[in-house]
Amino acid sequence: MIAVVGAGLMGAATAWQLARRGHDVTLIEAYDIGHGHGSSHGSSRIIRRAYADPFYVGLTGQAYEQWRELQDDASTPLLRKTGGLDMGEGRDTKAIADLLAAAGVPHELLGPEEASERWPYIRITGPVLYHPDAGVVDADQTVSACVRRAIEHGAEAIIGSRVTGIDVQGTPEKVLLRTDDRREILADTVVIAAGAWLPELELPFALPQLEVTQQQVFHFRQRDPSVQWPTLIWDGDLHLYGLPSGSDGGPLPAVKVAEHDRGTPTTARTRTGVVDPSSRTRVSGFVRDRLPGLEPDSVAEATCLYTTTPDEDFVVDRHGPFVIASPCSGHGAKFAPLIGAMAADLASGSAEPHSRFRLGRSA
Repeated sequence: MIAVVGAGLMGAATAWQLARRGHDVTLIEAYDIGHGHGSSHGSSRIIRRAYADPFYVGLTGQAYEQWRELQDDASTPLLRKTGGLDMGEGRDTKAIADLLAAAGVPHELLGPEEASERWPYIRITGPVLYHPDAGVVDADQTVSACVRRAIEHGAEAIIGSRVTGIDVQGTPEKVLLRTDDRREILADTVVIAAGAWLPELELPFALPQLEVTQQQVFHFRQRDPSVQWPTLIWDGDLHLYGLPSGSDGGPLPAVKVAEHDRGTPTTARTRTGVVDPSSRTRVSGFVRDRLPGLEPDSVAEATCLYTTTPDEDFVVDRHGPFVIASPCSGHGAKFAPLIGAMAADLASGSAEPHSRFRLGRSA
């Protein structure tokens, strides 16, 4: 039996991938499915092909294939293409365009005048990279679809039960999981997809250095509700992203804008959930200056958690009877069904981990 600890995006996707392959799977989640305590909640996450690293450009292509498989299996639309813009004085749009060209990814490199004509609700002063395959995925619906289909494929889901003890026993090794509601679950393999709770688990091996931060996101109402906003990546004096909000922004069309960096160090248990007012000031100032198509005062805001490695690569590796399928360094949501497939391959012994994602690379 394979146990999966954590039913956020990565754990839910792993349980789905394993169950549809016919494995005996038990999924364990400390909260309700779709809870807002971690990194996997909300109605909108960016999906895109534009990375400044050819490894991730290639990985995004594999992720899109897995998203299509998940949508087909769940009979649920989860991905919506909006097109995406990369810009800002710190963003090397030409270099990224070259990587997309090498991978055969459709894109356009535009000057500021042409880009301003196409997106007049954004103040554009430099070159812009546009690629039409960018869009948004609904994290809440994705988690729900993965858990539902995992159960329909035969998985057991234990909800509202927190793992409090992990013991390795016997030869060959098995893992005994103990929970706060006095359950004992014996597994041949355990996939740990605990996100920000990972550093708090007592595991029989070393983890990489991990930083957990509380991030904040803000939703700004569109001045023109009929405008179809693209996703945005901005690198300059600020490092921000933007995307259509979905239901998180309220009943009227809105755009989510947030800083990718400058999170507040915390832990999964001690995070406050209180929005950093300095981030609100910076993001609202950016909206006022650069995004005239939005009202500059946010209509909704929220916090979430990043769990980040020093190199911002993921951790997807196996150690004995354990598979680690987190953290994802603040950019993993777009890869969820692919990371689920990688973790399922490791749990079933059908593949080796990628060198970029090994546990020991930065321990």
